[in-house]
Amino acid sequence: MTDTTETSRRNFIRLAAAGAAAASAVTLSATTAEAYQGNMERALSSLYDALASLREASSNKGGHRVNAMNLIQQAIAEVNEGIEFADEHGGGGAE
Repeated sequence: MTDTTETSRRNFIRLAAAGAAAASAVTLSATTAEAYQGNMERALSSLYDALASLREASSNKGGHRVNAMNLIQQAIAEVNEGIEFADEHGGGGAE
């Protein structure tokens, strides 16, 4: 691949990850009127960024890159469940 193609691909992946995080935040705020959970939302954004970076990395990591991606996907699910739990139990809280 050329440098331009690779850069475009990276930018697209970053944009897609940011869009997914934003869509998650919008969906969450649209479905619940609970307190904003800034730290949890920022954690989700960081996890999506990390996942995008790992997807861009070469695959010659002995399975560790794939394992890391799986763990990050599990972490994303856990953070979402934590947000949902807090919303259902009135534990939104400050940033």
